[in-house]
Amino acid sequence: MRWKRTIQLLDVHCEGEIGKVAIGGVPKIPGETLAAQLQWLNTDPKGRELRRFLCLEPRGAPIGSVNLLLPAKHPDADAAFIILQPDQAHASSGSNSICVTTALLESGIVEVKEPETVVTLETAAGLVKATATCRDGRCEKVKLTMVPSFVHDLDVTLETPQWGQIKLDLCYGGIFYALVDVSQIGLTIEKSNAAALVQAGMVLKDLINSKIPVVHPEIPAISGVAYVMFRDTEADGTVRTCTTMWPGRADRSPCGTGNSANLAALHARGRVKVGDIFRSRSIIGSQFEVGLAAETTVAGKPAIIPTITGRGFTFGLHQIALDPFDPLAEGFAMTDVWGPSAGEI
Repeated sequence: MRWKRTIQLLDVHCEGEIGKVAIGGVPKIPGETLAAQLQWLNTDPKGRELRRFLCLEPRGAPIGSVNLLLPAKHPDADAAFIILQPDQAHASSGSNSICVTTALLESGIVEVKEPETVVTLETAAGLVKATATCRDGRCEKVKLTMVPSFVHDLDVTLETPQWGQIKLDLCYGGIFYALVDVSQIGLTIEKSNAAALVQAGMVLKDLINSKIPVVHPEIPAISGVAYVMFRDTEADGTVRTCTTMWPGRADRSPCGTGNSANLAALHARGRVKVGDIFRSRSIIGSQFEVGLAAETTVAGKPAIIPTITGRGFTFGLHQIALDPFDPLAEGFAMTDVWGPSAGEI
């Protein structure tokens, strides 16, 4: 073979959301910290090249993420990872943390211990404790103790051309979210509304980021609203979610970092307390268990420690390669599959 680069990917999904894990062939990523490596991936041309290689066609697809498994920087971490998506590299993700934990255990990179194996994951947002319930060599479910989540601002008003004045919460759950009650845009969170929800989410994200700058007070590499998450509450108290992701798709899982951000908003309004646990249901009906483990602070601001519990499943193993003579090696995206925003890629 005349391949210039090969990377081995373990195929995993968490409650329907694909989070492939690059377990072999990952190039060295410059940076003394995970945050610095995240910054390099998002600003250096070679970082952009790697992201396009893994995430865009002909090797990638609009659904899911690719997790770069990296050597840990923190002495307490078992492994580190950074999430690549078509738009950029991201600092944290609940579904991808579950995918990475499942991959580490079921590939044998981390030894499985029954009935529980604790894996400490290092992300650019901080350490995530993953407690995996294991049986017969299989990872049955994973409980994540997430990084501190906090409110940036509640009840922010935004003027929109389509829906008039919208109210939203800006909260951090490992990345920044705009949380929007879905009734404000005249939709419900159902599979049949996925395209309309995504289109609305892309419009709102662009408006928010053009008007309201957000930066993590301790990690400057984490800035800007990454996603708009639409939310609703069902009669039994289940939180229904749809996180909209660039360039135009819906998260298939209930969204771990989004639920962490929403939990911070609920706590700030006095609707949940330490020890409370509830369910969150995704647009396809899959579920997470969301808990409030503790209260804390971030840069002097009130914050919480959320827990997210869900399941990961492996479904394949493959190797992708770069042919140096391939005229489409840089990767591409088309609006017919990737949505209207694909023209910006």
